[in-house]
Amino acid sequence: MKMNLFLLIAFSVAIIMPIGCAGNPKPYRNQCATELDLAWQELSIAEAEGFAGTVSYSKALSLLTAAKTMQAVENFDNCYEHARDARYYINESRQGR
Repeated sequence: MKMNLFLLIAFSVAIIMPIGCAGNPKPYRNQCATELDLAWQELSIAEAEGFAGTVSYSKALSLLTAAKTMQAVENFDNCYEHARDARYYINESRQGR
């Protein structure tokens, strides 16, 4: 009897906990999405100046790819940081640095 009660309580906790946590907002979710959208728009119209600009453009593209992966696995703080860094390199590529 005690074992059945223990199993019932354990099963209830195992089911209720994930359901209760499912609605919690994720920090950086909106910032990640906004920063990624802006960076992709800037990248699509960016014109790299010279070799150094092309290197910066490549860095930005790889950072955006990493940011998109971070967004897919819900690692939003790293997604935001990668997208922010990508925007920096997009700006650098336009200036030939």
